[in-house]
Amino acid sequence: SLRAGKAQITDAYVLLKDGEAFLLGGHFQPLTEASTHVIADPTRTRKLLLHAKELAKLIGETSQAGQTCVPMAMYWKHNKVKCEIALVKGKKLFDKRATEKERDWDRQKQRIMRENNAS
Repeated sequence: SLRAGKAQITDAYVLLKDGEAFLLGGHFQPLTEASTHVIADPTRTRKLLLHAKELAKLIGETSQAGQTCVPMAMYWKHNKVKCEIALVKGKKLFDKRATEKERDWDRQKQRIMRENNAS
């Protein structure tokens, strides 16, 4: 399904547990041609293979409050799929409010533009 481009990681995140990394929330649509008997779960947890140094660094950084890991991109390198992981900090409440205000204003602008173009 990755070769067919049927993977989505928009709402995915990386969970670091017991010295291992797992991709949660990714959606990998199974191919219909792959199997007729077994239907794979498209949202199952997938283990990410990382070097010990990379894991230690990520675990150390995410142990701080407000830090988490998210997948940014997936790409092919030779015959392996690579997942680009970013260390990010969550938004504060006032940032969320500002983003929501911005979204509302954009919707209002679109509505005004549609009303002006219709008449």
